[in-house]
Amino acid sequence: MALTDPLGDMLTRIRNGQRARKDSVLTPGSKLRQRVLDVLQREGYIRGYSEEQMGPAAGIRIELKYFEGQPAIKHVARVSKPGRRVYSGSTELPRVRNGLGITIVSTPNGVLSDAEAREQNVGGEVLAEVF
Repeated sequence: MALTDPLGDMLTRIRNGQRARKDSVLTPGSKLRQRVLDVLQREGYIRGYSEEQMGPAAGIRIELKYFEGQPAIKHVARVSKPGRRVYSGSTELPRVRNGLGITIVSTPNGVLSDAEAREQNVGGEVLAEVF
């Protein structure tokens, strides 16, 4: 079955895994998903990820992170969806919870957090928000 929003599917698997107090979740692999996971790992929202076989295709095992029994990710939401793409310039990038969270942005320089995109003065497609 083809997914219309693979990134949204991965974010939902992370959200559901943390609500179920799982140590890790498995999702199909892609370069975009790995780049988003790189940002989440750099910002400290997940412990890490590794490639793993998932049937005939490659998959990604995501190690979830908890702090004092509570999930590190309180909220994760897809912003730009297949039916409505959301783009933002470097000066108009949204701030999540007054800077306590991050916005993940797909830019010409790669997938970056909002702080990294502002520092490099690039805008792009707003993929998700996390806090």
